[in-house]
Order: sequence, then structure tokens, then C-alpha cells
Amino acid sequence: MTPLNLARTAYATARTTIRTDKRMEYDLFTQITRDLVRTSKDQATAFSAMVRALNDNRRLWTLIAIDLASPENALPDNLKARLLSLAAFTETHTEKVLCGAADVSILVEINQSVMRGLNQGKGIAA
Repeated sequence: MTPLNLARTAYATARTTIRTDKRMEYDLFTQITRDLVRTSKDQATAFSAMVRALNDNRRLWTLIAIDLASPENALPDNLKARLLSLAAFTETHTEKVLCGAADVSILVEINQSVMRGLNQGKGIAA
């Protein structure tokens, strides 16, 4: 490996270790929300892509719910309860979207609201 490649590898490693948990959560929400918006605009030709985006969103909210239920989670109980309610709503609403009985817009709004909360006072630039 050349010195230039070594330097690039070292820099890439250092750059990824700087990211905070909140920043990683924010980035995940950003990516998934963009996918939801993009695929909802072209449902007729991108149904499989929309299903993937919905599944990614559901998996994210499932992981959030698991973390919230953990005894190590230090968030206040009232915030945990509200986020768990959103996780449950996301699950049921996703089923409705997949059946064609609802659209994705409320899921996008929920994610954007969480992103604003993660961004508030944390120095995360959108």
C-alpha cells in the first residue's frame, strides 16, 4: 500500500470515529426520510424501492424502541413513552401504506420532527 493510500485510510478511520451517536442517528433519519420522499413520488414504477424504504424506516424505529426499552437508556420516561408511541404508530401506519390505505407523508413528518429534536442544541447541521 502506498503512503497516499495509507494516509487516506487513516484519515477515513479518524473521520468516522468523530461522529457522535446523535449525528449517526440524524444521518440515518436523513437517509431513510429522503428515500421515503423519493419513492413516494414515483410509487407506480418504484414499488419495490418504496417497500425497501418503508422497511428501512420500520427497522430504524424497531431499533429505537429496543434501545428505549433498555435499562441503560437515560432519556426521561415521558420522552421514552412518546417515542415508543411513535414507534408503534410507525409500525401500524407502514402496514396501511403497504396496503394502499394510507400515504407515507405522516411517516416523513414524524422523522423530520425527530431530526429537528436531534438537531436542537446539539450542533448538528442539517
